[in-house]
Amino acid sequence: MGEPQNTRIILLACGTFNPVTKGHLAMFERASAHLNSTGSFHVIGGLIAPSHDSTGQRTLLSSHHRLTMCHLAVRTSKWIRVDPWACLQQNSQSPRAVLEHHRTLLKQMSGCIFSDVGTPTDYQPGIIRQPSLPIQHSLPPSKPTPGKIMSKIGDDIGHICCYRTRMQPFTFVDENANMGTVFRYEELDIRVMLLCGSDTLLSFCIPGLWAAPDLKVILGDFGVVCVPREGRDPNCIINASPLLLKYKHNIIVVRMDSDLETSFVSSTKSRRAVQCGDASVPRLLPQPVIDYILQQRLYMQSTSG
Repeated sequence: MGEPQNTRIILLACGTFNPVTKGHLAMFERASAHLNSTGSFHVIGGLIAPSHDSTGQRTLLSSHHRLTMCHLAVRTSKWIRVDPWACLQQNSQSPRAVLEHHRTLLKQMSGCIFSDVGTPTDYQPGIIRQPSLPIQHSLPPSKPTPGKIMSKIGDDIGHICCYRTRMQPFTFVDENANMGTVFRYEELDIRVMLLCGSDTLLSFCIPGLWAAPDLKVILGDFGVVCVPREGRDPNCIINASPLLLKYKHNIIVVRMDSDLETSFVSSTKSRRAVQCGDASVPRLLPQPVIDYILQQRLYMQSTSG
C-alpha cells in the first residue's frame, strides 16, 4: 500500500557496440532521467545487448571483446548491465527475439502478472536452472508483495540476465512455484522497452529493412524509447510514417535541451579515431574501454565502414 502506481521500465538497447561509446551510455542516462521525471514511469534497469558475431559486418570484433568492453564501460553503473544472450545463440537474433527473451525471463524471475506487454497467458511458474549450488529453505516463503518483487528484480537482474565476470554458479528458485494457488503476486506494470536513437526509428520506415511481424511486436507489444540524435527529429519521423503513427502511443520521445550529437554515439567514428590516434578518442570512449583497446591492440588496422 502507498506505492506509486507507475510503470516500471527496463530499457534494452540492441546493437553491435563495436565498441560501446560514451554516447551509448548517455542514451541510457538521458532516457532514464526523462522517464523518471514524468511521474508515470520508474526505470528499474538497463540492458546492453550486443549482437551475435554473424551480422556480416566486416569490421565486427568477436563478441568476447565487445562484451568485455561493454562490461568495463558499465562496471561503475548501479543500474546498467550487459546481457550476452544474443551473442551466445547459434544464430543472429533480432531485437524482437531479445526483447521477448527478457520479457519471459523477467516473468519467470518474478512470477508476477505483466500488464500491457502482450505476455502469453499459459505460463507455468517453475525453476530457472544455472549450474547448480544447492539452496536450503529453512522457513516457508512469506506472501510476496510488489515491494518484495521489485527488490528481488533489482537484486537479481545483474545475476540472471546480465554478464558478470567470475560469477559463481547458482540455482534461482521462483518462489511462486512453491506456493501453488494459495497466493498470487499482485499485478504490476513492468515493461521491457527498446531504447534506440532516432536513426533507428527512421530505419523502421525503410521498406524491407525490418520484418513486418517484428515491427508489429516491437512497436505494439513492447514499445520504444527514442533519444533524438543530431539532425533527426523523432516527432517528424513519426508524423511522416503511417506505421509509426499507428503506434505513436507506444513511442516515448525523450525530451532534451539538444539532440545527442551523432559523433558522440557512433562506433564507426570511434573506430576511425582510434586508428588515426585522434585526440577526440577520450571524448568518444570511456577510459576503461580505451585502456582495453590499447592493451589488446584492437581497431589498429586501417579499415573502412
